[in-house]
Amino acid sequence: MTVSMMVSSLIQLILFSFIPLVCWLIFARKKQSFWSWIGLKAPEIKKKNLFFILFFSGLLLFLSLGWVIMLFFTNGSDVAASQFDGVGVAGIAAALFYAFVQTGLSEEIVFRGFIGKRLISAVGFTAGNSVQAALFGCLHGAMFFSHAGCLNALIITLFTAVIGWFMGDINEKLAGGSIVPSWIMHGLANLFTAMMMMFNLF
Repeated sequence: MTVSMMVSSLIQLILFSFIPLVCWLIFARKKQSFWSWIGLKAPEIKKKNLFFILFFSGLLLFLSLGWVIMLFFTNGSDVAASQFDGVGVAGIAAALFYAFVQTGLSEEIVFRGFIGKRLISAVGFTAGNSVQAALFGCLHGAMFFSHAGCLNALIITLFTAVIGWFMGDINEKLAGGSIVPSWIMHGLANLFTAMMMMFNLF
């Protein structure tokens, strides 16, 4: 399980990074490195107390969303982490790749690193961050639409969009444009969901 998850995680990371990389090569290669352009750099944390309060508040919101989705909006088999159902400790390494590479890093590169940053630079923070958050929410709502129904998918879309906006805000305003805070938050939330499946905790 671990090897196949590692391979699929790397493939997804490459696929999700392809369009951002092509755009960087065309538009920004001479201005800055690819990693800086998408925000995959060390955070420059401003207002540390506020940063940590918002980071842990956002993480708690994200963890709560995962738990609520599994408990009230799906039967557990509808979530991406259902592949870890009942595997126990044997699934920990695979779950780490799933949470931090396949989903966490891939989605952060696309939404906060690529779409968010490009839109923020083009139309300003409020509009740009709102659009990337809405797209992030729509992706997650669409994943549950056929299983959870229209109303539940809409609720999931809205809650996930709020989290997406919150993560973009932390990255851009308190971490010097780094996507590392949202990557860690995203990865921990997805790891939590995977572990709930692994140990049948929902």
